[in-house]
Amino acid sequence: MSFLTVVADCGDLCGECPIWDITKQHLYWTDCTARKFYRYDGSARKHELIKEGLEIYGYALNIPEGFVVTNTSGIWLWDGADDLQLIAAQAGGSKCQMNDCIADPKGRLLAGSCFYDPSKHYALGKLLSVGLDGAVRILDEGFHLANGLGFSMDCKTLYFTDSADRTIFAYDYDLTAGTVSNRRIFARVPSTAGLPDGLTVDAEGFVWSAEWYGQRIVRYDPDGKLERSINTPAKQTSSLTFGGPELTDIFITSAGKSEPMPLMPPGYDPGTGYFGGALYQINLGIQGRPEFRTNIKLNRG
Repeated sequence: MSFLTVVADCGDLCGECPIWDITKQHLYWTDCTARKFYRYDGSARKHELIKEGLEIYGYALNIPEGFVVTNTSGIWLWDGADDLQLIAAQAGGSKCQMNDCIADPKGRLLAGSCFYDPSKHYALGKLLSVGLDGAVRILDEGFHLANGLGFSMDCKTLYFTDSADRTIFAYDYDLTAGTVSNRRIFARVPSTAGLPDGLTVDAEGFVWSAEWYGQRIVRYDPDGKLERSINTPAKQTSSLTFGGPELTDIFITSAGKSEPMPLMPPGYDPGTGYFGGALYQINLGIQGRPEFRTNIKLNRG
């Protein structure tokens, strides 16, 4: 029987976006609220804070160097140290207030913008694509709280989460053109459960989703049917990825700062209990896939 273990307990206010670097055998993750970026060395089983003060909501490993980063002020190239170059602050006349992102197999970045604010009327977000030259295109729009993304095994299907809509969407994805079509519902999460947040796809083509307020991670079969549910100690379980030498370790992030929203399921108490803050690991013998990397380079003279 497999058990969850704590890999690191940094007291993350909002731990998010774990990504495994298969080349270096390192795991990266961000605390987007505290503006801290961490690295875990899988061989040495040690973690360290590698950057503080930089807001990172999402990121991808970038082939030329460093990372492509998304945050509330735009999309950026970051060398992993002190050099930060803006790719885009606006797209289609709308602010690039970004949340999660993913690289596609051709080196593009796909990311969702998010303006969700239940206290007032807010603009709906967009699904954006960033080309290898940094050019930004709008692929789709109309989202409340853009979140986790993933690709099917053949990369012909893109999964995209709208947490506030409690929906994981699926698109037909044209890898050559970098476009989407045929948006449809892959999975709808009931109001009695948590909110779908971070997402990944395993080597069998099953879709994994972390449930904020749900205290669990779930696995859907390729038809969108719930296949299994694994409880975690954290009420605000935020994201997950596969890593380790065989890509069979599941790393799970969580968030220690309680974030009450009208979207909470009935009976959820935002005032008491353990909300999160730790990074967890579990091995179920299910293999994941290496993350794609962006290949974005700016040539602006």
